[in-house]
Amino acid sequence: MAPPDAAIIIPHYNDPERLARCLTALSRNDLSRVEVLVVDNNSPTPPTEVQARFPDVRFVVESEKGAAAARNRGVAETDAPLLFFIDADCVAADDWVAKAHEVAPTADLIGGRVDVFDETPPPRSGAEAFEAVFAFNFQNYIEVQGFTGSGNLVTTRDVFEDVGGFRGGVSEDLDWSTRAVSNGHKLIYREDLVVSHPSRSDWAALRHKWRRLTQELFGVNGNTPRDRAKWALRALAMPISAIVHTPKVLGSDKLNGWVERLRAVGTLFRLRFQRMIWMLRQALGQDI
Repeated sequence: MAPPDAAIIIPHYNDPERLARCLTALSRNDLSRVEVLVVDNNSPTPPTEVQARFPDVRFVVESEKGAAAARNRGVAETDAPLLFFIDADCVAADDWVAKAHEVAPTADLIGGRVDVFDETPPPRSGAEAFEAVFAFNFQNYIEVQGFTGSGNLVTTRDVFEDVGGFRGGVSEDLDWSTRAVSNGHKLIYREDLVVSHPSRSDWAALRHKWRRLTQELFGVNGNTPRDRAKWALRALAMPISAIVHTPKVLGSDKLNGWVERLRAVGTLFRLRFQRMIWMLRQALGQDI
């Protein structure tokens, strides 16, 4: 058999149902000369049933905690020249692999569209409504802010080796893609490279997500007194940002009716005030 020309790398931790859904979606793609690698992050319950259902997928275990270590292990496990990254809770479009091959020659790293779907029946909770409006705006991340996520990322081994691996303890997506761009690698957005991601269904899940992101973002902010002062100013701007973004929520065509809109606005203010508290504590050298 010819060696694979691309490897799909999927970090996983203790979420077998969503992993099975991810692999089912990928199986609807053309996987000719493509190696699919699941890197399990030493889950308490190994995904043995999922592994049995997908015998053509290679499963490896990475004991170092964190998606960064899992992705790095996946790259080390394959010699494929093209690297396609997707997260275990994402659902690839039926043409995702074909599109990844198509866009790979157009830039050094390519981020695609990430749609949001709900795993619960309507109407949306406040968390789901908030995510429908604000989550995963990859076009803005890439074209305005200059970084991309790794839940829908196409790159090459040459780029990865030049940039180095993902680093844990920080916002690894932002850190890695920012380093790549700093090294002169071209980053572009492709609307037709599509995966879907479930929304966070309740406040606890949304809070957990943003607590982790706040910790990771502070990790790349810097730790000098000047950096901490800037972080504190960003914290104090959080309530103002909620006011600024309220019209976006109220006018969003992604929400159905006033119940979802009011729930989204309430969650917007609740989350921004929570982030302000977390960030001020970080600026003072405290844990969150």
